[in-house]
Amino acid sequence: MMANTNMIVALDIGTSKVVCLVGEINVDGTIDIVGIGSHPSRGLKKGVVVNIESTVSSIQRAVEEAELMAGCKIHSVAVGIAGSHINSLNSHGIVAVRDGEVTEFDLERVIDAARAVAIPADQKILHILPQEYEIDSSEGIREPLGMSGVRLEAKVHLVTGSVNAAQNIEKCVRRCGLEVDNIVLEQLASSYSVLTEDEKELGVCMVDIGGGTSDISIFTGGSIRHTAVIPIAGDQVTNDIAMALRTPMQHAEEIKIKYACALAQLAAPEETINVPGVGDRPARALSRQSLAEVVEPRYEELFNLVQAELRRSGFEDLVAAGIVLTGGTSKMEGAVELAEEIFHMPVRLASPQGTRGMEDILGNPIYATSMGLLQYAHEDQGGEPAQQVVEAEVIERASMLNKMKTWFQGNF
Repeated sequence: MMANTNMIVALDIGTSKVVCLVGEINVDGTIDIVGIGSHPSRGLKKGVVVNIESTVSSIQRAVEEAELMAGCKIHSVAVGIAGSHINSLNSHGIVAVRDGEVTEFDLERVIDAARAVAIPADQKILHILPQEYEIDSSEGIREPLGMSGVRLEAKVHLVTGSVNAAQNIEKCVRRCGLEVDNIVLEQLASSYSVLTEDEKELGVCMVDIGGGTSDISIFTGGSIRHTAVIPIAGDQVTNDIAMALRTPMQHAEEIKIKYACALAQLAAPEETINVPGVGDRPARALSRQSLAEVVEPRYEELFNLVQAELRRSGFEDLVAAGIVLTGGTSKMEGAVELAEEIFHMPVRLASPQGTRGMEDILGNPIYATSMGLLQYAHEDQGGEPAQQVVEAEVIERASMLNKMKTWFQGNF
């Protein structure tokens, strides 16, 4: 039986993994996760595609897994973008209000005026994110539609990225027979799934520490104010362990996940770990504290760079809600404690929220971006449950219960 259903699909093409999530939009506008596919990523370095074949292969595996679990055929996806090529700036535009009352047309004109900034030829605008509007002398307006006035001003946050980097991501997705609905800045996506409205209002700095890059976004007054990318993340930590302990990369990754600690004083010196040797060399024992002494300087360097970026942005004194860490590399023991020592402000580790289904698997910081991509795609479509966000054909519903649920949603 063929039927149509309201589904959205997110594709997080990360440096360490590719994740595909299929979400079903309910009548009340909430999202149920009905499919997940995950596969190690081989074709990216620091968030940028360096090998198209490997990336295509990883995407295909992840998409096939998600299709199988959701029982549907995926046609188009919302995909994330990251990397050091991402730049951002704040801009503003001013227009005269046409008929004494702000209309959709006026909003479009003022956003167009705000985006008229010179950017390099090899960059393109990825996002135009309105921060606030001003009508005549009234500041801090969030929803100006229908308000009376003569002059309308918009303050916006512009995010630009490399044309080639975006094209390479699109190329990889299209090679898998899929269309790209929208390309979303990864830290913007993550903020949808891990930050609360109160934090955005009060002022917060989110740091999404992935495999290849650490992505920063700063919110104050409920709007995004600054974004940045730092090319230091989990891969550098793995590399440090491999070099210092003279062990192959795959073993270094396992040791990092199982035993590493970002704050040496938290690791007990009597705890020992087994370190495999390179080639025919025998394995040897090492104290967990020695491992922490290798890892801590790299996390310290990362947090110092984040602090420098926070200072440079001018928002250091405005993030009253502190720092929110997310992403796979933020999960390490001691990371929050070390961050609190460096930033001298509250730090919390955040897991993605806001969807239903598979919480035991998806309630993990490594899925922050993919979960956020789903929520961004849903909101980008106006958050309307009745809209067809992604064309998906239901091939086979897993059980009679699901068929009954679909029938009830269609008939009542």
